[in-house]
Amino acid sequence: MDIRNPYLMFLGDAPDDLAAKVADGVSKWRPDWCKGQLRLDGCKADLGLPDMDLEQGREAGCQTLVVGVANRGGKIPPNWRETLEKALAMGYDIASGLHNKLADIDSLAALAKEHGRQLFDVRHPTQDFDVAKGSKRRGKRLLTVGTDCSVGKMFTSLAIHKTMQERGVKSSFRATGQTGIFIAGGGVSVDAVIADFISGATEWLCPENDADHWDVVEGQGSLFHASFAGVSLGLLHGSQPDALVLCHEPTRSHLRGLPDFPVPDIKECIRVNEMMARMVNPDARVIGVSVNTSKVEKAKQDSVLEEIERETGLPTVDAFRQGAGRLVDAL
Repeated sequence: MDIRNPYLMFLGDAPDDLAAKVADGVSKWRPDWCKGQLRLDGCKADLGLPDMDLEQGREAGCQTLVVGVANRGGKIPPNWRETLEKALAMGYDIASGLHNKLADIDSLAALAKEHGRQLFDVRHPTQDFDVAKGSKRRGKRLLTVGTDCSVGKMFTSLAIHKTMQERGVKSSFRATGQTGIFIAGGGVSVDAVIADFISGATEWLCPENDADHWDVVEGQGSLFHASFAGVSLGLLHGSQPDALVLCHEPTRSHLRGLPDFPVPDIKECIRVNEMMARMVNPDARVIGVSVNTSKVEKAKQDSVLEEIERETGLPTVDAFRQGAGRLVDAL
C-alpha cells in the first residue's frame, strides 16, 4: 500500500476519544500529514485539529480521507456513506482500517472506479506472501516485543526510528498494524495474514538492505498472551531481529482481556523472547526496556523506571515521554 498524504481525518460520529484511537495515533506521529478533522453530527471525539468539511480539506491539499475510528464490530455504518461517496467524487482516496472493507460496498467501489480513485483497506493485505525461509539476510533489524498487548510497542518503535533519523542513522519504520500503516504510508497488517505466512510477510516487509541500515519493526501482541502469541512469534521469526526492545505497562495486574493470566515477570519475558528470536538469529538479544508510564502517578514514574533498570540491568526509559536516546545508544 502507498497511501497519499496529506490526510483529512474522518471521525464520523465517534462517541468518545477512545473510539478515535487510530486517528489519535496518526495525528500524534504525523502532525504534518494531518491537515484537519471531519466530524459528523454527534461526534464527541476531538483530535485538536481544525474542523474541516470535504471542500475545505481539498483546499488544504488533502489527498486521502482516513477513517480514523475503531468502532464496535469494525463496521462502516449507513450514515457515513454519503460523506464517503462525496469524497470519492471530489478526488479523495479513502483509507480505512476497519474489518468491514470499503471495497465490498458496491457504491464506493463503483465511484472509485468511475473517478480513478483508490480504496485502501489497510487491515486486509492485497497480495500473497511466501512462507518464510529464515535465511540470513544483510542489514540490521530491531523488533519491539511486549509483556502484554497494547503496552506501547508502536510508540516505542516510532520513537526509536525518530531518534535514529535525528542522528543520521539509516533506518526505516516497518508498520505491522493499521495505525502504523497510516503513519508510515504503507506496511502489512500481520494480524490479517494467514497464519502460515506471517513470518514470510514479515521477511517481505523488512528485506535484505545495506549492512548499516536498521529496520525498526513494529511489534504486535505478546508471546505470553494466549490470544495473540501466534502473531508475536511470527514477527520474531520473520524479522530475524538483531536487537529487541521489551515494552511494558507497569500498572496491570493481569494480561489485557485475560483476567486468569497474570502479567509475566519481566526477566522471564526477556529470556523467552531471546530464546525464540535465537532460532533465526543466534546473536539476538534484548538491549533495553521501554515502559509506558502514562497511567503511573507522575511523582512515581521515574522511580518505576529505576526499579526495572536495577532488576534487568538494561537501559529503561519511557520512550515516548523521555525519548529513545538511551535505547539507540545501546545499539
